[in-house]
Amino acid sequence: MSIALPEWLTETFGRRPADIAPYQRALTHGSQAAENYERLEFLGDRVLGLVMAEWLWELFPKEPEGQLSKRLNALVTGTVCADVARELGVRAHLRLGKQARDDGAYESDNILGDVMEALIGAWYREAGLDAARAFVRKAWGHRVQHGDKAPQHPKSALQEWAAAAGRRTPEYVVVDRSGPHHAPRFTVQVKIGSFADATATGANKQIAETAAAKALLEKLQG
Repeated sequence: MSIALPEWLTETFGRRPADIAPYQRALTHGSQAAENYERLEFLGDRVLGLVMAEWLWELFPKEPEGQLSKRLNALVTGTVCADVARELGVRAHLRLGKQARDDGAYESDNILGDVMEALIGAWYREAGLDAARAFVRKAWGHRVQHGDKAPQHPKSALQEWAAAAGRRTPEYVVVDRSGPHHAPRFTVQVKIGSFADATATGANKQIAETAAAKALLEKLQG
């Protein structure tokens, strides 16, 4: 049985918020109400990016901008935000319309990632940048120092592989789109000319492209 929202917020952020309303809005999907998480998500996305950039700048003082950017891009993706949301127990407090619930939106990386950013936005608005920084660093924790080498995005790695092998630049094509509007599924095929190809599915085009690139890399390097 999930705990009540005020108690959960206290547990999550370390103190009871002065006003619950912004957090309720941060947890509300557009299928439930017009007053939903979108504006807070817009703000929280920027706060997360700033906090993460500052943290990486401090942790890796000898890395050039390109390596820091790779780390940043890997840490603020919707998938990572959704994973953090799951760890914190966000799903139990999501406010969704009936159709969204029936369609399994509680498991949507898109929605959970957006809500996580909206919650950061709400917390920043109430408690300020220092509190937002402390929350992000605690919530993201071990993810930030995962591996000594900056992770390379699969699409960049695939493009570099193709160039080094003298092959054509990888091409990405959406071959299928299914599911409801609030929880779509995209299937993308990536191919290097007629030499090799792979297909993958994701909650949005970018995620599907990334998964397809990763699958093709594994096939080529396997």
